[in-house]
Amino acid sequence: MTIVTSDPSSGTRQVSASLAHVKAAGWGKGLSILTRITVMAFRHPWQSGAAIGATFIASGFQLMIPQLLGRAVDQAQGIMAGGDAASVAQDALLWTAILLLAASVMRGLFTMVQNYYGEAVGHHIGYELRLACYEKIQRLSFSFHDTIHSGDLITIGLLDLEGVRMYFSTALVRMIFLSVLIGLGAYLLLSTDIVLGLLALSFVPFVGWRSSVTQLRLRATWLDLQERLQVLTRVMEENLGGIRVVRAFSAQEHELDKFDAASRDALTLAHQRVGIRVANTSAMTLSFFAAMGLVLWVGGGKVTTGEITVGTLASFLTFMTILQMPVRQLGLMVNAFARASTCGARLFGLLDMDIAVKDDPKAPALKLTDGTLRFENVGFAYPAAPDNAVLAGISFEARRGETIGIVGPPGSGKSTIANLIPRFYDVTAGRITIDGQDIRDVRLQSLRRSVVVVQQDSFLFTTTIENNIAYGDPWAREAQIARASESAQLHNYVLGLPASYETVVGERGVSLSGGQKQRLSIARAVMLKPAVMVFDDSTAAIDAATEQRIQSAMRRYAADRVTIIVAHRLSSLMHADRILFVEDGRIVEQGSHQELLRQGGRYRALYDLQIRPGDDVLAG
Repeated sequence: MTIVTSDPSSGTRQVSASLAHVKAAGWGKGLSILTRITVMAFRHPWQSGAAIGATFIASGFQLMIPQLLGRAVDQAQGIMAGGDAASVAQDALLWTAILLLAASVMRGLFTMVQNYYGEAVGHHIGYELRLACYEKIQRLSFSFHDTIHSGDLITIGLLDLEGVRMYFSTALVRMIFLSVLIGLGAYLLLSTDIVLGLLALSFVPFVGWRSSVTQLRLRATWLDLQERLQVLTRVMEENLGGIRVVRAFSAQEHELDKFDAASRDALTLAHQRVGIRVANTSAMTLSFFAAMGLVLWVGGGKVTTGEITVGTLASFLTFMTILQMPVRQLGLMVNAFARASTCGARLFGLLDMDIAVKDDPKAPALKLTDGTLRFENVGFAYPAAPDNAVLAGISFEARRGETIGIVGPPGSGKSTIANLIPRFYDVTAGRITIDGQDIRDVRLQSLRRSVVVVQQDSFLFTTTIENNIAYGDPWAREAQIARASESAQLHNYVLGLPASYETVVGERGVSLSGGQKQRLSIARAVMLKPAVMVFDDSTAAIDAATEQRIQSAMRRYAADRVTIIVAHRLSSLMHADRILFVEDGRIVEQGSHQELLRQGGRYRALYDLQIRPGDDVLAG
């Protein structure tokens, strides 16, 4: 028995389209992404300038240390030589020691400033991207959310965003530090002794080559690892969402095995990435010590012949020792560039994604007069399957005070009609109007305050019942909330709770029954007093007696608005002024309940199937 539908081995089922661009992207694409992140960093000029400025200064003090140490060695030799020059050399050594201490302290202080402001810039970038990402997810259309798993979005919003956030401090600033250190240090060494300078820097080309190769490998494996972590996140998210089903079917072992398989898959690739980094770091370190050995050998010979002093050789060795740590970190820098490039491609792919349903900047607000809803030869196909029409030639009109029922077999397009009215999707043919205004030509916010859909899947937030009901109007008065609750036949139940309307429901309303959650959703919709109220099979989990009481309350409420009822159960819509029977995306029958019974068509067949002979009284 399959409890949860995801398959860890299948990889990402429906991921943002940006991933395809990442895999196909070359260095040009990666460079543009890094440039974009860099521009974001420099939107904070004070912090980024302080970080980069401190990097230059810290590098300068870092380069002073080898020279001062070399001078100290020569001065110490002068002391050891004795004579009148010993006391002078001793005083000079004292001043050199003071300068060395001061240079070390200043290097440490400016390195601290560099790290602090580098991290500050990264956190500013993270804050901005976090808000932009969340805002984008709020605006993306239903068609996007239909084709992507929430775990994929969580991965982008956490792991990918973190990779971009760390770019400034771990990649850009570190690159500047290393460039200054090697560039200026190379000039100082080569101007002192060109042979020893070339030997001291001989490992740099090899490191550059290894870093380039490693960047390519890390870039590819990081994207692969992100996809595997996405699968892992999805498995966990689905398990947590369906934990009651898992327990009910004693499927804990199955879920553990599935999670273990996804986790082991990610772990295997993570080990491969560690191997790549370790091999790269080891090769770079080996080249460094080989270069140091050559400097010792050749430099020792030069000291013997008197071409250079022991202090000069010491300064060369000290510079190489100081350079050793940045060389070891070069692999981390390369990884940071690769990670920022791949993570940025995915994150910016989401942020740059076109929104299928959006406002025209000049669109006016919806103006309500008669409150007439009209479908004019509407056709629709979901963006994921544009050649498979779900609706075709749908035309009907509903005036204020009218109730329209929509019924039909599963998959006939009933819920699609409901979702088109608030413009969750845009029609692909025809148009939908309210008081003669095409809903595509008005502001979405005004439309969705005028059209409210109560869906079968009732989502509740982890907050109080009062806040859940007043979600669309947070400043509503208690009396308004109570009236909406009474209309949904929920008020008496809430009053019986210890904390009444202040009772906190569990995650996704887990502490409420299915019927209670649906009644709360109805109350939340009633709160807005919309011009068009759409019930999309929203009373399916409510018992017949409660449904009758809700219908009675809704009839009074529906006098001033259009009411659309989509249902499988005929008892939910037999009272409607007009009933549309939809099949294969078309209206095949329409009329009142009695008219459709007399036609003896599909509606009559469904009625005979659902209503027992003893229940014929309902037909009246």
